[in-house]
Amino acid sequence: MAEDLKPAPTRSRLGRGPAFAVLVAGALLACCAVLPWAGLQATSSLFGAGVASDVRGIDDPLGVYTLLAGLTAVGCGVAGLLARPRLAALAIVPGSVAVFVLVTFVMGDGGLRDRVSIHLGDLLSIEPVIRSGWFAALACAVAVVLLSVLTLVRR
Repeated sequence: MAEDLKPAPTRSRLGRGPAFAVLVAGALLACCAVLPWAGLQATSSLFGAGVASDVRGIDDPLGVYTLLAGLTAVGCGVAGLLARPRLAALAIVPGSVAVFVLVTFVMGDGGLRDRVSIHLGDLLSIEPVIRSGWFAALACAVAVVLLSVLTLVRR
């Protein structure tokens, strides 16, 4: 009879899904660190062609920090899968660091802000560009932050 009066343990409906999602987002963030993040593009309508030089994320120290943040988020996701799903919430720290590092890459001293665009009419145009790898890394970093918060939600 006393066993009937004990409250039933509450279980999250989400289970280990968010921890697995943190693991996947962290792995994608680590992979995005090797993609091209920025470049210098020169185009000429006179020749009808262009030349581009790309900078991968890991070519810059900030890209290495992003790679490490992604690997740390993977570790938090694995801890959430193996031990307790709420341990994956610790991935908010490397995810937030990765967002900060990615914004610093674009806005910082050595970033794209200091580069100058040159436009000589249709003859020659030289400009810095942000490549899709940077946007993918930013999306993955934000996903790590949001998914780590989701691991704390109980329904």
